[in-house]
Amino acid sequence: MSMPRDTAPAFDSRSGLEALSDDALLILYARGDAEAARVLTGRHLGRVYGFAARLLGDRAEAEDVAQEAMLRMWRVAGEWRSGEAQLSSWLYRVTLNLCTDRQRKARRRPTEALDLVAEPADARGDTEAALMQRERMGALEAGLATLPDRQRQAVVLRHIEGLTNPEIAEIMAVGVEAVESLTARGKRALTAALADRKSALGLE
Repeated sequence: MSMPRDTAPAFDSRSGLEALSDDALLILYARGDAEAARVLTGRHLGRVYGFAARLLGDRAEAEDVAQEAMLRMWRVAGEWRSGEAQLSSWLYRVTLNLCTDRQRKARRRPTEALDLVAEPADARGDTEAALMQRERMGALEAGLATLPDRQRQAVVLRHIEGLTNPEIAEIMAVGVEAVESLTARGKRALTAALADRKSALGLE
């Protein structure tokens, strides 16, 4: 049964788009508002890329996945139903599925740990601290790469993306108890994988 399409508020100020919800922005985009697309891209693309990169451990693969996830978002904009799902959760689920598909088709070759979200070090900053942060990120990526796929997904969503267990359960299509188990086992395995580097990296 078709449902009435949600209506987005009329908006004259471009700067005011930043205050709109994802649902309202999608409706505006579906009507041809390019600025709404820019705001949504800025709001979600970096997070989608970071999530994909942590799951895949490959920058180029993560870029491809992020682009495909965003394309799928644009395709569903005209059919999006406000209140049925959070766009961020929907994007996490799409990204996870895309990553899983790639992993099933061809297991990832061993790669060097990615410096996922690190920006070029600020020349005004503390170079030594910046290098330590890069080493910590590298160690985290190497540790995550040792986890089974489902444990890695749960750990990243819970402890890096900061989602709740019910949110993760919806994204991973499992029960909350399964999320708790995957997260606990993944965290223990990650701690063991990083054990010999904790002191050197100041992670005690």
